[in-house]
Amino acid sequence: MRVALVSETFTPAVNGVVTSVLRAADHLALRGHEPVVVAPSGADYETRCGAVVPVHAVRSVRLPRYRELPLAAPTGEVGELLDELRPDVVHLASPAVLGSTAARAAQQRGIPAVAVFQTDLAAYAGRYRLPGGSATTWRWLRALHDRTALTLVPSTPTMAQLRRHGIGPLALWARGVDLEQFSPTRRSDAVRTALAPDGELLVGTVARLAVEKRLHLLGPLSELPGVRLVVVGDGPQRRALQRVLSRAVFTGRVVGEELGDLVSSLDLLVHPGADETFCQAVQEALAAGVPALVAASGGPLDLVRHGENGWLWAGDDPWVLAAQVEGLRDDRLALRAAAGRARASVAHRTWGRLGDELVGHYEQVLGGGTVHRLAS
Repeated sequence: MRVALVSETFTPAVNGVVTSVLRAADHLALRGHEPVVVAPSGADYETRCGAVVPVHAVRSVRLPRYRELPLAAPTGEVGELLDELRPDVVHLASPAVLGSTAARAAQQRGIPAVAVFQTDLAAYAGRYRLPGGSATTWRWLRALHDRTALTLVPSTPTMAQLRRHGIGPLALWARGVDLEQFSPTRRSDAVRTALAPDGELLVGTVARLAVEKRLHLLGPLSELPGVRLVVVGDGPQRRALQRVLSRAVFTGRVVGEELGDLVSSLDLLVHPGADETFCQAVQEALAAGVPALVAASGGPLDLVRHGENGWLWAGDDPWVLAAQVEGLRDDRLALRAAAGRARASVAHRTWGRLGDELVGHYEQVLGGGTVHRLAS
């Protein structure tokens, strides 16, 4: 199959959408398919199996408070690109502005589109007080997804949410995890000594530093004696958060093996965001043998089993969250027991397995038959 992967963001940005697109392209190339990326940024790149994936950068704009993140400007060039590329399937990664344009163009050309719901735009509209709020965003999302053959959702709570808002047909497609990058074998005494020189409980959060992640709620936790909070990531809220979390260590953006070493060296991952459709950072921590304490909402509910591989934090009270961490600081036995169960809880979620599932979904919307494309 020739698959056009249409992504709202792409390299050099680092986020869950970009990671999923890269992994999908890698897997498609490995299986002998022809991936091509359409995005507001990026350049052709070589996959892990040596195939070169073309990247077609469309015109983009930059938001005033998010200059580092180019977003596609809706134009007619997407339809022209589809005419040129002639894909069998259009894959819409977290569709919004570019995805909506591509969905319409694909529908007009009779090309089946598969949408991957990865960002809770309606929740963001509410948190950022955008005109029309969540209700308007849901109406717009329904119109967008109605133009697609299938919407893939990463978690069962997200699937239930979309069903309530009249979006379908739906299928579950989670995310894979790199079991080599995130592994208990990467736990580093050197990293731990550098971050927690007095043997403090090393608690980390890995996220884009933005309003929707609710990282300001980590304030009381960061003040606990015997606890060192490490904030991994960057974003528009970094300066504000450094004032609120004055005792925390801010590492900035960390990627690759360095990220694997850092996450694997934590004692506990904490994620206070309530609008996650999946939360890859939680899955990566679990793969590294690090239990997670998360808001009891959204995608993390599929990943964290309370009292087994982590803990759920119900409600929005930051003092309750801090009390839970304080309890774990004083009960290292419970922490070690959860750590021992963490990796096994996600070890089956390899990118290879998830990539094959994705191909199966493409085949479903194509009718399960072999693709016979006319020569270009």
